[in-house]
Amino acid sequence: MKKVGIMSMQRIANYGSFLQAYGLKSLIEELGCAVEFVDYHVGSPLIDSDVKNQNPFTRKIEKGLETFKYKAPLKHKFEFIKYKQQYAKKYMPLLGISENMNYNPKLDCLVIGSDEVFNCIQKNTNVGYSLELFGKDNKANTLISYAASFGNTTVQKIEKYHKTEELGNLLSQFDAISVRDNNSGSIVSTISSKTPVYHLDPVLTYDYMHKCKDIPEMDIKEKYLILYAYSGRITEQEADWIQAYAKKKKLKVYAIGGIQKCADRFIDCSPFEVLAYFKNAQEIITDTFHGSIFSIINHKPFTTIIRKSVGDSYGNEEKLSDLLKRLDLADRMTTDIETVQTINSKMPDYSNTDSIIASYRKQAKEYLTTNIVGDVNE
Repeated sequence: MKKVGIMSMQRIANYGSFLQAYGLKSLIEELGCAVEFVDYHVGSPLIDSDVKNQNPFTRKIEKGLETFKYKAPLKHKFEFIKYKQQYAKKYMPLLGISENMNYNPKLDCLVIGSDEVFNCIQKNTNVGYSLELFGKDNKANTLISYAASFGNTTVQKIEKYHKTEELGNLLSQFDAISVRDNNSGSIVSTISSKTPVYHLDPVLTYDYMHKCKDIPEMDIKEKYLILYAYSGRITEQEADWIQAYAKKKKLKVYAIGGIQKCADRFIDCSPFEVLAYFKNAQEIITDTFHGSIFSIINHKPFTTIIRKSVGDSYGNEEKLSDLLKRLDLADRMTTDIETVQTINSKMPDYSNTDSIIASYRKQAKEYLTTNIVGDVNE
């Protein structure tokens, strides 16, 4: 039995990170492999931030206090803090992850991805600039990536911080590189000798809604709209509009993933329950990559709010535009909250989207089989 490691963002307290990790693990286990998650050492971010050299304990306290700066019901703020505090203990064991870090094990194959594993020019102190995410000093016989993303790191940013040669050399040592968006593919082609292939995020590639037995059935009496966004990303003007819109449609607003000023409820639930909540929702508003995917696999009317990157600030335009165009759902994107009413009034053509996803699933299985197990036709 092949021993395969996955190096991803599996320890981040985020539903999308969990479900993409679980999905990729399941896809590889279907090939008859033993799968474990591999950790990386967090490096110092290349972009300066106020917390770059801050004590981790102090940072944790400040993150908790930061919750109270957001405009949201006080009850939701306490619920959100509890959700964050208990997340790792409750959900990491479901991935087979313990508190003990698993650095650099000997493996038949190391798979780096999915998620923004290559997003190295940023100021997130939970990730920083870690060359282990580019395969440095790994002990695997085979090194590949799967649906990896540079996020909003661009070739220009890599050049600005003089990392072109270093990253290009490391990427050139991969046996195969799979990315999930055009920006990432362009970077790989530009700075390395590798030709990348394109695959969908594991939450789309793994057939959650038909294969995952952990998604519960829910009997929710009231009708609701899901607002899936991180705390602080929905502007006050957007929140006021969403609140009025939901009231007009006689829908409660369920906030998942973050607290929101306009929410009637903050939902603290398991990653699998998130998919159940999406399944029962009337419609969705999100500004996240995985919020869009959760909507798609549940065949829901949804709108994705696009945020442009300005300077070193974080935006979602690169990855979200690519995803929705790739699935022929570009008409679900907006930068203007008031267009949500028009967009969500129309159901996407999911028969077409499902056909596209089916094709990508077949390609992903062939890629993983060939590069992990070996060519089955040999």
